[in-house]
Amino acid sequence: MRARIDPARGRAALTAALGPEPARQDQLTAVRWTLGLLADHRPGRSVEVRVPPAGAVQAIDGGPTHRRGTPPNVVEMAPEVWLELAAGRLAWPDAVARGLVSASGTRADLSDCLPLRIEDE
Repeated sequence: MRARIDPARGRAALTAALGPEPARQDQLTAVRWTLGLLADHRPGRSVEVRVPPAGAVQAIDGGPTHRRGTPPNVVEMAPEVWLELAAGRLAWPDAVARGLVSASGTRADLSDCLPLRIEDE
């Protein structure tokens, strides 16, 4: 079971992390909180989303399920990129086209998962 970040704390961290001079702790908290939202909104084990050094989650149902070893579908990006995508400030196709995202595997497309529904939390 995953530890939960309080939604009020997560929202505050996200707001701060998207600001002009984010504190590292706000950025890490915001990434962990939003990765948790992705896993909650799109549960599953077919895609691993990695945002080093903040965290990683497995999400999205359907397709091959990852249990051990190298996952068949991996998405990886920097924390700043993930937060921009999660908040809807950057579109998935633009991030991929600009080389801001490393995505491998047939299911490694998060365009239908982003932006996250943050206001619902």
